[in-house]
Amino acid sequence: MKIALVHDWFNEYAGSERVVEQILECYPEADVFSIVNFLPKEQQFFLKNKKIHTSFIQNLPFARKAFRKYLLLMPFAVEQFDLTDYDLVISSSHAFAKGVITHSNQLHISYVHTPIRYAWDFQFQYLKNSNLEQGLKSIIAKYMLHKIRLWDYRTANGVDFFIANSKYVSLRIWKTYRRESEVIYPPVNIDVYNSNSKKDNFYLTVSRMVPYKRVDLVVKAFSQMPDKKLVVIGDGPELNNVRKLAAKNIEILGYQTSSIVKEYMEKAKCFVFAAEEDFGIVSVEAQACGTPVIAYGRGGATESVINNETGIFFKNQNVEDIINAVKYFEINYENFNPINIRRTVERFSVNNFKKKFKNFVDLKFKEKFNF
Repeated sequence: MKIALVHDWFNEYAGSERVVEQILECYPEADVFSIVNFLPKEQQFFLKNKKIHTSFIQNLPFARKAFRKYLLLMPFAVEQFDLTDYDLVISSSHAFAKGVITHSNQLHISYVHTPIRYAWDFQFQYLKNSNLEQGLKSIIAKYMLHKIRLWDYRTANGVDFFIANSKYVSLRIWKTYRRESEVIYPPVNIDVYNSNSKKDNFYLTVSRMVPYKRVDLVVKAFSQMPDKKLVVIGDGPELNNVRKLAAKNIEILGYQTSSIVKEYMEKAKCFVFAAEEDFGIVSVEAQACGTPVIAYGRGGATESVINNETGIFFKNQNVEDIINAVKYFEINYENFNPINIRRTVERFSVNNFKKKFKNFVDLKFKEKFNF
């Protein structure tokens, strides 16, 4: 059995890359394809020293610093991967990877982290955050997203089976492609985290600094609560904006190593999570530390956080609701037991993911090829 594993792009080691890591644990013989690979060498450990087959975008001018500027070329780029000789194609897709071309004697299984966010249900938020609501640039951007939607819908027909990383994403796959999907939660290495019952008196948020993560809301909320300390960890294009919003009770640490993040997660009184995420691995990692979570009550967080048991949901994505959630949490703090919180997230372990993923893929392969 020849296997190809296709991922959108490698530029950081985050949630979708951890899925790739465990798929390679299941199928170490797989060849890996990606539109670009700009991961620093020290972050490529999870790729097991494999050669990454990249597209022509890898070598275009300024691609290393701004490969997303070539967004319109990516559907064409991913279609140029010649996967003719492979029996099984696994795509790990949050954008374009699922659009690879396969033939009828191949099995294509796509693990979908999300349908393309900025082209579908997050289009208007994306345009607003990018200041593309009006003018000529707005018209061009909207037409570009329209073309991407047409391509994205068409290429769903090339996938034999979809796997969704949450029930929330499964609903979005049905809404977008009218296709059923198996839900297999992404792997969280909960064994590296310790459930700490001795918490320090600070709140924590860890996130990439991009608009939809809404770190700005968390910082604004805590700026209005000077008696509450907030620690913010993460890097990205919104970092400088977040720094400008921070009051004296807020510590902005920027990028930190995984060991430092782990230390803060284990000590934090509570983790605050304001994004509408597809799943939200970071909130599961916090709970693996026995740390309760205050989360926006939509998206994947509703599948990992248990309201009033492992955390608290706020209803609206605004400053006022976050402040009220913090006040409610302070009153009910003693009700959150670190040991119980840790126990509830063991279902998201790496071993559970590998077992469910491999069983699903192997079963579909046997059914197709009558093994």
